[in-house]
Amino acid sequence: MQKFDLLIVGGGMVGLTLALAIRQASELSVAIVDNAPVGEISDEPEVRVSAINAASQQMFTNLNVWQDIIAQRAQPYHDMHIWDKAGYGQLDFALKDVSHSTVGEGPEQLGFIIENNVIRNALWYKAAQDSGIEFFTEHKLQQLNPSENEVFATFEANCNSQPMPIVAKLVVGADGANSWVRKQMNVPLTFRDYDHHGIVATVKCQQGHQNTAWQVFLDTGPLALLPLYQNNLCSIVWSTSPEEATRLTALSAEAFGKEITAASDGKLGQVTLVSERFTYPLTMRFAQAFTKGRMVLVGDAAHTIHPLAGQGVNLGLLDAAALSQTITEQLNKAQASGMDDNAWYSDKSLQQFARWRKSEAAEMIAAMEAIKQAFTPQQSAIKLLRGLGMSLLNNFKPAKAIMINQALGFKGNLPKLAKARAQQVPQNLSQHNNQS
Repeated sequence: MQKFDLLIVGGGMVGLTLALAIRQASELSVAIVDNAPVGEISDEPEVRVSAINAASQQMFTNLNVWQDIIAQRAQPYHDMHIWDKAGYGQLDFALKDVSHSTVGEGPEQLGFIIENNVIRNALWYKAAQDSGIEFFTEHKLQQLNPSENEVFATFEANCNSQPMPIVAKLVVGADGANSWVRKQMNVPLTFRDYDHHGIVATVKCQQGHQNTAWQVFLDTGPLALLPLYQNNLCSIVWSTSPEEATRLTALSAEAFGKEITAASDGKLGQVTLVSERFTYPLTMRFAQAFTKGRMVLVGDAAHTIHPLAGQGVNLGLLDAAALSQTITEQLNKAQASGMDDNAWYSDKSLQQFARWRKSEAAEMIAAMEAIKQAFTPQQSAIKLLRGLGMSLLNNFKPAKAIMINQALGFKGNLPKLAKARAQQVPQNLSQHNNQS
């Protein structure tokens, strides 16, 4: 039998961030179960990317992993251009719109677009260097049996071996939207089909991405072109109806590129498809309970949102930072009171964590729904008002400052891990990316 303080199911970005945060602040032992270990970074860009905001960047900096991420490849963006295909409204965000009264000296960019496997690899290798973190990658978990004082986790046997069970004081489900841990907890799920499918791919843009994140709202849904580490490459996220997604993915590469060029009004010049296209349904999920006894949900296991604002990963990373803070603060209280170190587990503090993160997730879900509804096909008069509203907002600096600070992640009750001042981004980062 193997004993750990925490068992984290899921070695993705959120689970690994949690493990590193816990180990940085305590001596608690951590087991990570994930059957998809990392591989080598390909010379070709990965199709799946994340928009990393300033709060998440600060987390990675504080965990001493940010330099490892940008040493691979990452693309900063300094501007955002958003427009309405059906009208004349547009929004432009730039660094000058950042409220420095909120963020001090302010960041040097609005965010970064980074391939998921670049982030995950950096986190994984950092965790692998910690003797207090142990990985289990060869066997799937079979069952979780919680008791009052611990959780007994068993593995499936295979032809090679039958691993010993794990006993942990707390189990964390960081295993994605179709969370196995959530099913073991038997937690009810609020579920809504957005009636959208997301198409992701990598494209080449004739005029380059100009260090800008582009997004156009079409009648069928938003299309985002996100800058990658080569100045003529973008990652697209095209949210559209299931029928339109089927049509678009059936097109030839040449025809698909023409569709993106037309949809984006040629603002990046001629667009050419340079990768496979992947399609997946977009669904809102919200676990009605984030905790149950000695089991906790974080990241996509607890909530999924529409990708139109690119905040899903950042929301999950904040879950990890908040849970780490909750656990380590309880541990410090126990140690200060002369209690046994095992007293770091507290159902009351976990319930406080759940209320904290559920309110943030619910707010984000509501915001994404409001934006989505605002851009659904409507009568001409409503489209006119929508365009007018966007244009007025574009020229109202106080409102823009609030919106951009929220996009940067400087809002709400931030965990301490996200509050520390981030290191300055190296001046040669753009040069490094262009040479990659």
